[in-house]
Amino acid sequence: MHESELYATVYYSTYGHVAKLAQEILKGAQSVEGVEAKLWQVPETLPAEILAKMGAPPKSEVPVISPEQLAEADGIIFGFPTRFGMMAAQFKAFFDATGGLWHKGALAGKPAGLFYCTGSQGGGQETTPLTAITQFTHHGMIFVPIGYTAGAGMFEMEQVKGGSPYGAGTFAGDGTRQPSDLELEIACHQGKYFAGIAKKLKGSA
Repeated sequence: MHESELYATVYYSTYGHVAKLAQEILKGAQSVEGVEAKLWQVPETLPAEILAKMGAPPKSEVPVISPEQLAEADGIIFGFPTRFGMMAAQFKAFFDATGGLWHKGALAGKPAGLFYCTGSQGGGQETTPLTAITQFTHHGMIFVPIGYTAGAGMFEMEQVKGGSPYGAGTFAGDGTRQPSDLELEIACHQGKYFAGIAKKLKGSA
């Protein structure tokens, strides 16, 4: 039992875009009273020499999580970039390693959320979260989308904006574009909103 409820933000980021969203989601979750929020990244599967050729920056000092540690959290928000409209292979490999948790039903009933990054507006802003939900379903997790709870910013039409009712999002473009202030604001809202909903779910259990 946790004296405070533990919520985890677990992500994979190649170039840092998802990592920036993750930091804002963590900030939002930490603003909820009685919540302990932690940040983890999943293991990299590509060799260092390949990452260097891709121009990927060094990994951050954020701790690397093992699949078994997911069971310790009361709720989890997962973040990843897209690859051809689906979650990146690194994150899929991490989910593929959760068979032992699935066998025990260790994640069943836990709330789950997601956020993501795509290369372009047509690069998977809805297909990436939509296809990721299958992972939650097989584990019996409760998907918590943000809907349009972030307010007017979600209807913004004058600037390029990532994200959807499924969760916060951003665009990487050619890699030089960074998450906008609005995208970061929505990510922070998602962290706060998710932690609040998850806290209510646990309190009613």
